[in-house]
Amino acid sequence: MPLEVVYGESRDRVQALSLAQKVGSAVHDGTLYLGYPVLSTPEDRVEVDALLVGPQHGLVAFLLRDSPPRGGDEWSDAVEEQERLYGVLESQLGRHPHLRRGRRLAVDIHTFTVYPTPAEPPETVEEGVYCGMDEVPDKLGTLDEIGDELYRGVQASLQRVSTIKPSKKRAKVQKTDSRGAKLKEIERGIANLDKWQKQAAIETPEGPQRIRGLAGSGKTIVLALKAAYLHAMNPEWRIALTFQSRSLYQQLEDLVTRFSFEHSNDTPDFSQLRIMHAWGGSGRDGIYRDIALSIGFTPRDWGSARAKWGYDDAFKGACAELLSASSEIDAQPIYDAVLVDEAQDLPPEFFQLIYKFTKDPKRVVWGYDELQKLNEAAMPTTEELFGTDDAGRPLVDLQARSGEARRDIILPVCYRNTPWALATAHSLGFGIYRAEGLVQHFDNPHLWDEIGYEVADGGLGPGEAVDLVRSPRHSPEYFDRLLDPSDALTLHTFADEAAQDMWVAQQIKRNLEEDELEIDDILIVIPDQYTAKSRAPRLARVLAGQKIPSHMVGVNSSTDEVFREGSVAIAHIFRAKGNEAPMVYVIDSQYGAEEFNAVSRRNKLFTGITRSRAWVRIAGHGPKMESIAAEVKAVQNNGFHLRFNIPTDEELAKLRRLHRDRTMQEIARVESASKAMLDLLSAVERSEIEIEDLPLTLRRNLLRRLGGTADEGDE
Repeated sequence: MPLEVVYGESRDRVQALSLAQKVGSAVHDGTLYLGYPVLSTPEDRVEVDALLVGPQHGLVAFLLRDSPPRGGDEWSDAVEEQERLYGVLESQLGRHPHLRRGRRLAVDIHTFTVYPTPAEPPETVEEGVYCGMDEVPDKLGTLDEIGDELYRGVQASLQRVSTIKPSKKRAKVQKTDSRGAKLKEIERGIANLDKWQKQAAIETPEGPQRIRGLAGSGKTIVLALKAAYLHAMNPEWRIALTFQSRSLYQQLEDLVTRFSFEHSNDTPDFSQLRIMHAWGGSGRDGIYRDIALSIGFTPRDWGSARAKWGYDDAFKGACAELLSASSEIDAQPIYDAVLVDEAQDLPPEFFQLIYKFTKDPKRVVWGYDELQKLNEAAMPTTEELFGTDDAGRPLVDLQARSGEARRDIILPVCYRNTPWALATAHSLGFGIYRAEGLVQHFDNPHLWDEIGYEVADGGLGPGEAVDLVRSPRHSPEYFDRLLDPSDALTLHTFADEAAQDMWVAQQIKRNLEEDELEIDDILIVIPDQYTAKSRAPRLARVLAGQKIPSHMVGVNSSTDEVFREGSVAIAHIFRAKGNEAPMVYVIDSQYGAEEFNAVSRRNKLFTGITRSRAWVRIAGHGPKMESIAAEVKAVQNNGFHLRFNIPTDEELAKLRRLHRDRTMQEIARVESASKAMLDLLSAVERSEIEIEDLPLTLRRNLLRRLGGTADEGDE
């Protein structure tokens, strides 16, 4: 197996690449981290240029220097540097009991200082390696093997971020088999980064980077860790970490603070590393507002933007206006790096703004989940997001380059959602078992592989029948061990809203009294954001009848927080997005059965279901819920396999045309025309109007549009 190289933020990229080449010629198994995060103890902060871990050579830390020491004092400084590096590594690894043998570390720590030319340390220097770049392979060859088991332990320790710990101790859990007890174990498992998350956080190309993954794969954590990492490596940089859901602010600030302590044993300088909403507003900084003020442009607020461009296009219009204004002046970049969470919910004009206002080499990092784009079917291409140059070439190219950090990263493991919830969410999101067929599909069918599915039967070619199932490699083992599929995801249909709400209230009472869940472990999601403000109070009254306090996020609580102590959170889908809870109730799920804006409606169901960290309850009422219920039952009856035909290019084009999202104005026109048609038909049925009374041209056009025929001689 070849050496895996993780390309981080190196102080001297040329030297780092040269080291990777030399190490790669001698080491054929393991990982070399270039630009490993800063290592800290309570007393010390040490930068390491590269870290090698592998079964053949154990753990080797490298310092890269421009020239060998020239005298006694310089050699003393070089030795002291290595001693500090050794000490901080020993402290880091010593935290992990599985790496100790009694009072000693089970693995030797090797420290190398590497110069462009050979070095000759004085005889008094007894420990550590000081050598020229060309000598590295030979020096590595003298090191002893540590074996696979110890290698895995060291690797796991380096990949682990110890500050991602469960926020709750769950001291009230008494039963060994309650939901609270199972949740305690799940939260311990989630606390560790995997190799893909760690690499994604460290890998830093000289330019833009995209991070993809399912909901729950750790994109937000990776972006927060990357922001803290870049800040630790470059404290003088002006870095922005931005997002769409205001409720993410507290979560990101907490993660960045904890990760900064992990890297540098200090709080971040939030004047340099700024966590900002994409828009901003009164009392809150935002990227749009920040850029506008930097060029002397008066930023728009939500009200004026909505009045000018409408509800759905308010931010798009505001960004386009600012982009146009900035093109008329000599606007200067103001950021060294910008990291964007929830990219799927932000317009291309926003990306063009941050690209323009980020200094070369344009370190713009964005993370997204295709099916969480709540208003459309798919994420725009990089060309659509960032635009083209004067020659028509895309400004952003994510093509992999040999010897460089990856520019397009996929996080393949989903830690938040159970495989059963994910399969159901994808089934509803795509319309896999919808009676009328699919509503959307990836342009590239092989994305199914990348997001953690495997082909159980058939193939992924256009027009082929396929049977997909979640790959065990892309789900953590604790779900199968701790949870039952029949309980992890359940379906509930009711005659009316009142019956649904009473059931939800009774179930939550049981969650609190019998399941040993805490009140802020529960999230109720309303898919329709337009009616949520009037809908939530009706549910809140029923909850109050069961003595369960609740709050509507952003209405009687801050927009910046979802969960409150002592209260159940009720959130519409845009407030819930970016957050998660162990027990999620997705209510009024019949919302997804409507044909108007079917893609965004189903994407909202997908997003609601994937808020769940363990259990999800899909509930709905009325006749329209029957079709949603049938789809959920179909995926359950098929053992959570997805069985369907991959659409051809022609079928994909038809899906986009049929199920394109419509604006509020378009919906209003369709509803108005539908009402007029119903009035006409009613008048015909009551014999108030005869068909023959309609103009001949109108009758012919109606027949033609509805698939019938019109005889030219028809009177």
